Order: sequence, then C-alpha cells, then structure tokens
Amino acid sequence: MLLSTVIVNVILRYGFQSGFVGIEDLGIWLHLALIAVASPLALKGPLSMRFDVGLRLMPARLKRAAEIGADAVSTIAALTLLSSGWQTMALLGGTSPTLGLPEWLRFLLFAVSGGLLLAVLLLQRTNEGRTRDVIISVLVGGGVYALAPHLSIETSLPPSAFLAMIAGFGLLMSAPLAHAFLAAAALAEPFGSSLTEPALVSSAVNGMSKFLLLALPFFLLAGGLLTVSGAAARLVAFAATLVGHRKAGLAQTVLLTSVIFSGASGSSVANAAFGAATFQPHLVKNGYPPAQAGAVIAAASVLDNVIPPSIAFLLLAAATNLSVGALMTGGFFAGGVMALFLAIAIHLSVKARPEGRAATGAERAAAALSALPAFGLGVIVVFGIRFGIVTPTEAAAMAAAYTLVLALSARLSAKSLFCAFRQAAAEAGAIGLLIGSAGPFAFLLAVDDVGGLIAGAVNSFGSSPWLVLLMANLVLLVAGLVLDIGAAILLLGPILLPVATAAGIDPQRFGVILVVNLMIHGLTPPIGMLIFVVSGVTKVPAPDLFRAVLPYLFALLLALAALSAAALLL
Repeated sequence: MLLSTVIVNVILRYGFQSGFVGIEDLGIWLHLALIAVASPLALKGPLSMRFDVGLRLMPARLKRAAEIGADAVSTIAALTLLSSGWQTMALLGGTSPTLGLPEWLRFLLFAVSGGLLLAVLLLQRTNEGRTRDVIISVLVGGGVYALAPHLSIETSLPPSAFLAMIAGFGLLMSAPLAHAFLAAAALAEPFGSSLTEPALVSSAVNGMSKFLLLALPFFLLAGGLLTVSGAAARLVAFAATLVGHRKAGLAQTVLLTSVIFSGASGSSVANAAFGAATFQPHLVKNGYPPAQAGAVIAAASVLDNVIPPSIAFLLLAAATNLSVGALMTGGFFAGGVMALFLAIAIHLSVKARPEGRAATGAERAAAALSALPAFGLGVIVVFGIRFGIVTPTEAAAMAAAYTLVLALSARLSAKSLFCAFRQAAAEAGAIGLLIGSAGPFAFLLAVDDVGGLIAGAVNSFGSSPWLVLLMANLVLLVAGLVLDIGAAILLLGPILLPVATAAGIDPQRFGVILVVNLMIHGLTPPIGMLIFVVSGVTKVPAPDLFRAVLPYLFALLLALAALSAAALLL
C-alpha cells in the first residue's frame, strides 16, 4: 500500500502535473502503521539489535536471570506503548486537515503495537519452552512499570543521565536496543524527567512522522528484491571478471561487489547477510581461513551505508536537515577512499594465491551486459536525487518498483516475493521503532543541555577546525563503541553538527565524516553489528571474527583520517 501510494503520486505529478491532496500525509500514516505492525517481529534475531556479548560469557544460572530481565525490559516497553498510546488518544482531539481522519488514530497504532509486542513475547517464549520464565518477566516488568510513577527520588544528576544508565543496564541484560530506550524513558520519571507518558509517545511518533523516512522501507525492499531476482548474483559475476584473477582475487571480488551492490541496497546489514551466504563457502573452499573470510565480508559491508543510496545518510538528513543530495555526493568520494584502503589491506593481509585466470574482454562485456539491469537501479536513485528530478522518497519508491519489475521478469514465485516484502517490512519496522525510541532520549538531552556540555568540551580545546574535528571524531569513536549506529546518528548528529559548523567546517563534509566514523563501529566490540550478522550466517565465533578484522579496521581508521584531512584541505 505504501509503495503504491508514492508511485501513484509520482505518476500523477510528473505525468499529469496533478496529484491527490494529502498524499504525503497518507504515506506518513501508512509508514507509521507499518512500523507499529512490523516492529514486534524484531523481538529476536539481528534486527533486535541486542548487546549479547556479556550474555554469552555468563554462567547458565546468571544467563537465565539476565534473559528474564531482558524480557522484563521488553514488557515495560510494550506497556509503555500500550498505555502511552491509549492516554494520548484520550487527550487528543481534532482531525487531519488533509486526510479528514481523527488525529488519535496515529496513537492507536502504537497502543496496538504495544499489545502485539506483548503477545509476540509470550508466544515466542512459550514456543521455546520458557513459559515460566516469561511469566516471571511479565510480572516483574509490569510491577516495575506500575510502581515507577509513585516514586520520587531526589538527585543532583540530570534525568537524561539516569535514562542512559537504565538503558545501559537493559542492554547489558541483552534487551533489544529500542526496547531499552523506551523502558528507560518510562522509568526516568522518578528521577525528575519532564516527559509524561503522553509526551513520551508523542515525541516518539513525531520523530517517525517525516516523509523522508519513507525512503527506508523502499530501499530495503529494493535490496531484497535485487537479491531474490538474481540481479545481485550477476553483479557478483561481473565483479569477478574484473578482479577475480588477481592476488586475493576472490576477496577483492567481495570488496568490488560490495562497492557495486552499495548502489542498490543502502543497507550494510543486508549486504553482510548476502555476502556471508554467497561468498563464505567459496572463500573457505579456496583456502581462506573461515575467520578471515568472514572478516573480509564484514569489512566490505561497511561501504553500503556510505556509498549511495545510504540509509545512514537518510537518518542524518532527517535529524539535521542537511541536504540528502549533497551527503550522497560526498558518500561517493568517501566510499571510494574507504574501498581503496580496504583493497590495499586485503592485498597485504591475504596470502591466498590468485584464483582462476583473467577474464577475456568478451567475457567482461557479457558479464557487464548481464548486470546492466542492476546498474539501472543506481542511476534511478543517484541521478534522480542529485539533479533534483525526484525527492529521495520518490527515488527510493521508483527503485523498489524497478526491482519489483526485475523480480517479476525473473518469474519468481509468489512466496519469494512475499518473503522479500515481509523481510523489508520487518527491517523497516525495527529501524523505525529505533528512530521513535531515540526521540524521548534526544528530548531529555536537549532539556538537560547535554549538547551544550559536549559542545563546550569540544570547544575547550580551541576553535581551530583541526582540533574541533579531532575532538568530534574522538567523541564519535567512543560513543560508537556503546551505541547502535542509527541511535548514535540520531542523538549525536544534531549535537555535533552546529559545533563543527561554528568552527568553519563544511556541514555536508562533516556529515559524511560522522557517518563514516560511526559505520566503522559495525566492526568493533562490544556491539559490532556486522560482525554478529556474519557470525550468525557463517557460524564462525564472533571473537574470532573480531580478531581477524583488525587489519581492515585499521585500514578504515586510516581512511577516516584521510577523509578528515581532505575535508579541511580541499
């Protein structure tokens, strides 16, 4: 429904110079409905964004207690959505001026989402044979949630500090990141938080109610359809004809495929899962140690959120009002620099001999011709946005429609298409809930002037652009160790961007550096999302992957230093 709405609007606007009044609002409401219905599906798996390193090291008894605690956090998050949504509905009047629908419907969606989350939690744990544990979790979570409004704790620390500590405690128990944020926002009230429950859910819904964010599910769908249609595999074959015969050729093929595939998916997690399933067996078969093979795949996947279209740039643009087109143009340059440094690191670190022979010109031409339909996706997105032909959301919708045509041309089964749509919806729901859950946190940070404190700390080292950029990079490198990439962009982007701009640093270039810096943390412990995705697909232990990825992590840090210098010198 969401895709059809935006595509119809594009056809009417560009084909007939007309359109429906309120179609953008309709798209936003449908996106909210998608997030509300799909986000409970992200309770388990990589989309839950759990910090589970500590959980794996715990003894069995302590691990069980932590898992019960994590589910208690999810219970509090579910009750927060359910109760806050219901209270806001009772307070809110009026109708949407463009749609004529009552405004309380948007909040009903998230009251329903809270109920769905609670139901999914109960059903999943019962199916796993953990009925007793989940009952304890619901009772504990419900009790804490009911007790919190009746407490008042005097403290000299700001409420945002307690929100961060409560969220951190939830993460240590391996609660989903978005659930930890929501639960912490609800439990910060006894410590002086000015966020009432209606204000909490209102802040979350407002954070998700941006037309630009509709591009996220469309880019995710485009990447999924490109894979199931077979077009992604043809990109791999084309990349292999270019570099497959060189030293570490298969690893270089992984890197080049990631560069090319970046123009299609915009999702590092999607590319890491695709690369792990596609390349890992071939790399191991050709003599690569399993950990090194997985490390190459994870490192190459960093590029997908830097080379356009980039979901990370969309998040940053939504949080800071930077130009999406300018960010994506900078992403091309940054992605090229990162790919160059990774190629050198692969050449120096891989001892495998060249695999296969050099492809002939005719073979390369045939492979390029076969991959041509996939290249069309990048043309639609990048040129459409950069030259102002279409908005980022419209370009993303056109990309999704284009890949749907490719998938239908490949005569895929209805089941395959359904799975691609469902996966994209689940991923969009998880990201959307994270964006919403970061809203209350960002509000309290603003109330407590944490941005001013960070700005003061950065500026205390001087107003020189070099020093400001150095300190900003250090803040991001530290924050990225403990924050999810999306959450870090949403929380730190609006804080650090004004500081960089005041120091005379170009805001678009700083935005690119910020995304590159935080994307590197897909490879760093303890969160290291890309490492855990590859580990989950390949079954290679995450600690082995963290050790094997060190040469590529070092190469990316050098690329970050080069990009930072270029931002000030060029």
